[in-house]
Amino acid sequence: MTPYFKIQNLSWLLFLTLMTTSLCVGQRDVEKWKLQLALGINNTLDEGQTPGYFSKQINFPTINFGVQYMFARNWGAKLDLGYNRSSEAESSLPYKLNYTRINAQAVYDFKDIFTFLPPPIGIVAHAGLGVSMTKPLGNFSNNTYTYINLLAGLELHYRLSKSVSIFADGSYAYSLAGSDKYNVVTDGFSFNGDLAYVAIGVSISLSGCNYCSY
Repeated sequence: MTPYFKIQNLSWLLFLTLMTTSLCVGQRDVEKWKLQLALGINNTLDEGQTPGYFSKQINFPTINFGVQYMFARNWGAKLDLGYNRSSEAESSLPYKLNYTRINAQAVYDFKDIFTFLPPPIGIVAHAGLGVSMTKPLGNFSNNTYTYINLLAGLELHYRLSKSVSIFADGSYAYSLAGSDKYNVVTDGFSFNGDLAYVAIGVSISLSGCNYCSY
């Protein structure tokens, strides 16, 4: 098994373990836990480091799935997993790319700062380090990368009920991969750059919402 698949499988195992733990704890402390699922679009950016290969400005899909825990009224943390697919623009050589990430993030709710907002609306910031795993498809499938990213974003929430809200999330995952890269002439396409995405999702409290006002 290649190192890429070993690390990806380990990430999935870690994520599923936390999800299972959160559901079990949620039976006792449900008001602090949230599950989040979002679907959206993305743009992969490598600043011309792979000549001849250019991503579309808008790629689909982005799929994010995470669990969030609020330690206090405004502060919390979340672990989320994101899957993204991108492909070539019209002027590019052909390629397709799978970009998977897992991030541990701090969460801050601005409810006590943006008090002018109507009660159903809230703004939440999130940021943290994570691991990105990229894998081109087809002829370039061996050109994989696993590297550290720094992700930051903002979520705009609209409360539908005491335990359910919909939200829009705009985020940017900055690559900390460094300058080493596959040789595009001899090896073809590879990617270890940045990712920007916009997603629409649903956030579900396991029961009630002790710390949530929207």
